Amino acid sequence: MKEFEVTDLGEMHYFLGLQFIQRSDYICIHQSKYADEILKKFNMEKCKAVDTPLASNYRLTKDDGTPSAESLMYRSIIGSLLYLTASRPDIMFSASLLSRFMQSPSQTHFAATKRVLRYIKGTIDLGLKFEKKKSFVLMRYCNSDWAGSLYDFKSTSGYCFSLGSAVFSWNSKKQEVVAQSSAEAEYIAAATNHLIWLRKVFHDLGTKHIKVKFHAIRRAVKDEEVDIQHYGTTLQLANIFTKSLSKDQFMFLRYELGICSSNTKEVC
Repeated sequence: MKEFEVTDLGEMHYFLGLQFIQRSDYICIHQSKYADEILKKFNMEKCKAVDTPLASNYRLTKDDGTPSAESLMYRSIIGSLLYLTASRPDIMFSASLLSRFMQSPSQTHFAATKRVLRYIKGTIDLGLKFEKKKSFVLMRYCNSDWAGSLYDFKSTSGYCFSLGSAVFSWNSKKQEVVAQSSAEAEYIAAATNHLIWLRKVFHDLGTKHIKVKFHAIRRAVKDEEVDIQHYGTTLQLANIFTKSLSKDQFMFLRYELGICSSNTKEVC
């Protein structure tokens, strides 16, 4: 309150669908109540749960030959899923992928959205756990699925940022241009501008001074603004934002993102 004009309303527990568990050594953010409301809204509260939001190596296209689905309900489900991604980066890729077909969804697309709801049914208590750390390093993971779209051959970019605990910023989106190679797709996905912007935010909040001058990836590396390291497929957190994965790989990356149960007795 010395820096900003604010009013202390006490410890926050609920805000705009987000729920908070605050302890001395961690804060857990989840949307269990909202997730439960979604399942009830679309009559999926008694559905059978599945382990992943999308089947492994699942691919979708616009014209799949199946009958059209009810577009109004489809868009409503997608909108609900996108809001749930505020605390559930594990469904970011599936929600982003399915949102591409909102104009003319098919029964195949609708079945895929129902699978995501079935995944939520079995993971309704999951949320992000931010642990208290003595020191932190800003980490960025980025990846791409080269020419992953079956109808326009554009790639999907995915990235996430963390400070040594749960991720606090993430995204999954189709690239605007068609990459000519996997290297070009990875280059576009690097999200260096976002990284530099975050470092500027930390500076504005009173952290270590960082000069923000360069935006091109090569220049940023040359000036040691960023340090690029290679992560193998099994350890690349951004994989969860670019493609559907096997159960074991998906659960491993979900844990690495800092997602765990919001149940007070079971919170990790």
